Amino acid sequence: MDADVIIVGAGLAGLVAAQQLTAQGRKVALVEQENAANLGGQAFWSFGGLFLVNTPEQRRLRVKDSFDLAWSDWQASARFDRLEDEDSWAVRWARAYVEFAAGEKRSWMDAQGIKLTPVVGWAERGRLRAGEHGNSVPRFHVAWGTGTGVVRPFVRSALQAADAGLLTFYHRHQVDELVVQDGAVTGVRGSVLADDSSPRGVSSSREVTGSFELTAQAVIVTSGGIGGNHDLVRHYWPERLGAAPHNMITGVPAHVDGRMLAISATAGARLVNQDRMWHYTEGVQNWDPVWPQHAIRILPGPSSMWFDALGRRLPEPFLPGYDTLGTLEYLRTTPDIAAYDHSWFILTEKIIEKEFALSGSEQNPDITSGDRKAVLRNRVFGKGAPAPVEAFKQRGADFVVAATLEELVVKMNGLTDKPLLDADELRRQIVARDLQVDNPYSKDAQVQGIHNSRRFLGDRLSRTATPHRILDPQAGPLIGVKLHVLTRKSLGGIQTDLDSRVLGLDGEPISGLYAAGEAAGFGGGGVHGYNALEGSFLGGCLFSGRQAGRAAAQAAG
Repeated sequence: MDADVIIVGAGLAGLVAAQQLTAQGRKVALVEQENAANLGGQAFWSFGGLFLVNTPEQRRLRVKDSFDLAWSDWQASARFDRLEDEDSWAVRWARAYVEFAAGEKRSWMDAQGIKLTPVVGWAERGRLRAGEHGNSVPRFHVAWGTGTGVVRPFVRSALQAADAGLLTFYHRHQVDELVVQDGAVTGVRGSVLADDSSPRGVSSSREVTGSFELTAQAVIVTSGGIGGNHDLVRHYWPERLGAAPHNMITGVPAHVDGRMLAISATAGARLVNQDRMWHYTEGVQNWDPVWPQHAIRILPGPSSMWFDALGRRLPEPFLPGYDTLGTLEYLRTTPDIAAYDHSWFILTEKIIEKEFALSGSEQNPDITSGDRKAVLRNRVFGKGAPAPVEAFKQRGADFVVAATLEELVVKMNGLTDKPLLDADELRRQIVARDLQVDNPYSKDAQVQGIHNSRRFLGDRLSRTATPHRILDPQAGPLIGVKLHVLTRKSLGGIQTDLDSRVLGLDGEPISGLYAAGEAAGFGGGGVHGYNALEGSFLGGCLFSGRQAGRAAAQAAG
């Protein structure tokens, strides 16, 4: 055999699995269709947010959290409703993962060298009611180094294992088939792609120069999801979210193509929950793109006003930072706006300076570099927007700036095929909201949320502007941001048991085949159910990759 275990995909889940295998002396073949510059895959580009429960970071900020509260939030968000079938293993994975997040996860990451920033974020606040989707308390822990900091120790481990002869990289090797003999997966076959020295994330050549076959006792599929393949996104787009947008922008590199899902199915793997997906409604076109239709997601604070394509304020709970998929459903199913692929933020300079963050390691150089002083200077004590945000404001195709609302609306209408916004109607809605900010209480749900956010020290320091009137000239200029649907994560995938063994159509494990990461719906074929709690994607790769590596190491012994 060429190795004890073959891993297909050199993203975070694959690297974690490799670490677990080589630590136990198993020989690994790591097969990846991209070049060596892409080690770490999609996780490298992430903001580095991690879902953790009852941590020292939370307690220092007086956040009271517990497993019971987190598990309640997870179940309310997931809404598992296929318990006898497609969710049968997903719900077990979910509970195991929340137990991990409330227990060993933080110490295990610390042992890997992954360190956390002191401020905990409150992403995805949810549906404004207990027992509904969303985080009840801040749980979004950001790693120093962002996604690069999470990936780094596992890249280092793989390189060290290669030096020790325990791991062999097969870059530019594209798997086309899982080899099955007597009902067991024994290897992979595929195409050798032409050498391509493109930088990380850039679309690479698919010219075939040869073929290959590798054999092993087991194969672990960690090839990611479908977010870079708009045809697949459209194919599996669920009716409950209305019609897929005519135009979408892309939050992941082109190699996140979903190829291995169909290949695994051909080998007998059961694919489940493929109608569950996670796309953002706050996407903006990147002025400096890396991959085709490269987009960035705005991580908004709570103060921007959100309007649909016709200029009507979105109803609660569809507020910035509250309910991603609920907002997507509203925008795609409301009859008179479903024909449009965009919505709008209107905000002030004061808001963008304090509240706008951009998802991505490259958009957060202070945290990515681990420069503590720069973080304090830029995000707590600084004047003006962080440099990457300011660059989007100055250069981004979706940003317009003006001194008056009338001038702003003219510029906003200039970004659409025909003028859809009326300045007088926007003014009426903004003035009504502005009248609510003179007191520390309000009947307006968004203003209530702003005050609630500022009671949490982490958000008060770095993520929530002092309440003010949008039309206050002292807070200006005014800023309009055109928002698009940005493709990102698959929430379904290959069904697996708690040992990451891939299940066949009969519900029984397929001998020699494992799956982890996004390809497995981050475990069990859909650990998040219908809705994810922010910060649980990277953690899902860590947890499922660890499970797969440990189980395959034991089986290959």
